[in-house]
Amino acid sequence: MTDDQKSLVENMINSDRVFLMMKGTPEMPRCGFSARVVQTLNTLGATYGSFNIFDDYNTMNMIKEHSSWPTTPQLFVDGTLIGGCDIIDELAASGELEKILTPAKKE
Repeated sequence: MTDDQKSLVENMINSDRVFLMMKGTPEMPRCGFSARVVQTLNTLGATYGSFNIFDDYNTMNMIKEHSSWPTTPQLFVDGTLIGGCDIIDELAASGELEKILTPAKKE
């Protein structure tokens, strides 16, 4: 990945404190895993940005390379990959996700 590509990815995932790379949009997820993560974030009242991978496959591939995570969705907090759907489900069930997201909750 070039320095310009790395900057593009870092700017994107840091555009919001909580950022979700997903299939579709929060209003219209286009896969069950993305829908589950959106539902979890919404249930916890998180404010988050998102990127629809169907809008730009090159950017999707750059994000996957940057995170070293091959699947979608990918949830980032403060620019750090938290994980995909299964990890988000586990963190939500244990209460850890709410702790991670607390500063990003809607006011």
